[in-house]
Amino acid sequence: MKKILVPIFTLVLIVTSFAAGHAEQPGLDYKKFGRIATAVVIEDYPGQKVVEYKYEGREKLAENKVLDSFRFQVMVNGKGQFVTVKITHDNSAGKELTITLEEEK
Repeated sequence: MKKILVPIFTLVLIVTSFAAGHAEQPGLDYKKFGRIATAVVIEDYPGQKVVEYKYEGREKLAENKVLDSFRFQVMVNGKGQFVTVKITHDNSAGKELTITLEEEK
């Protein structure tokens, strides 16, 4: 009985891990826009340390337009400054970008 259960269990484990990894692929493009947001913050705050980074989520604006939001904490002169970077882009092509940076008061 054990000889049959071990291969079946192994097969189920392999199939579920493949399915879980495959299902996550479409949502990974936020990492690309996270790198862009990080580059914008580093460019706007040269020499300052980025302490914290958080993906705030995605908002659908139109059929193909989405808004990804990222929140950063940057140490400016020893004080924490929170900055939000919003990137609007065409979800199908990803080429048309609008980037805004807002400092929290």
